[in-house]
Amino acid sequence: MAKSKRVLFQLECTVCRARNYTTQRNPDNTKDKLTLKKYCKHDRKITEHREVKIS
Repeated sequence: MAKSKRVLFQLECTVCRARNYTTQRNPDNTKDKLTLKKYCKHDRKITEHREVKIS
């Protein structure tokens, strides 16, 4: 079986800086950092979340 190149990262809210989601991606297919609109439980609304490293 081939070894996976997938990388774990977290999605951080751009408004309150809370790290709400953990997900993975293949770095060979996606060169830019991921930006998604997701629900933030701290702000109680949909905000933009950006990719950050897991600390």
